[in-house]
Amino acid sequence: MSTDSRIIVSLDFPAAALAADLVKQLGAATTHYKVGLQLLTAAGPSVVRELAEAGKSVFLDLKLLEIPSSVAGAVTAAGHLGASMVTVHASGGSAVLRSAVQAASQFPQLKVLALTVITSMSDRDLEEVGVASTVPEQVARLGRLAAAAGCHGVVSSPLEVRLLREILPPDALIVTPGTQLPGDGKNDHARAATPSQAIGAGATHVVIGRPISRAPDPAAVFAAVRAELACAIQQH
Repeated sequence: MSTDSRIIVSLDFPAAALAADLVKQLGAATTHYKVGLQLLTAAGPSVVRELAEAGKSVFLDLKLLEIPSSVAGAVTAAGHLGASMVTVHASGGSAVLRSAVQAASQFPQLKVLALTVITSMSDRDLEEVGVASTVPEQVARLGRLAAAAGCHGVVSSPLEVRLLREILPPDALIVTPGTQLPGDGKNDHARAATPSQAIGAGATHVVIGRPISRAPDPAAVFAAVRAELACAIQQH
């Protein structure tokens, strides 16, 4: 896996034109992009199709949490759009996860990632919704559930990567939002780390949004992150 392919740039924009402008600025070096609910709702599914047709890999962050048949239908639609990864809430249970994996099986490029605990949540937040476990305990529980259901990997914060790497299959993908560059201000992620810390812990991919997308020179920031991750990978 190349260093470039381990960096997923988040296209969190309210309009397709803004996303397209960033993709143009980043050029050929950036191969993986995240399309989340904001851009998908604003621009529609065509934004995913266009990225895929341009040769980009799309992490379609749908965070699906529905009955198994609805999840299967959404995963099938994601596959037809050309997405490379799609997310399903592991808290939906094994039937939901298995339905997603089965639906994805008709698309060789499509990987199902089980979302464990979103990065904005803390132990107190879990307690508020009736989960007595700590965040690491819940992440481990859902990670095991995802592996048993045949998911290709999981999504977690960088802080749980070492724990997950110990319990997941060796080839499992671990995608980490909640990565911030040194000096970044506080944001919505309660559990965060730098990209190199995430990769050093065993993550396969890091998702980076505002530090790149809102930078005066996004391509320069991407190049700096790529160089930093290359060093982290070599050390790891």
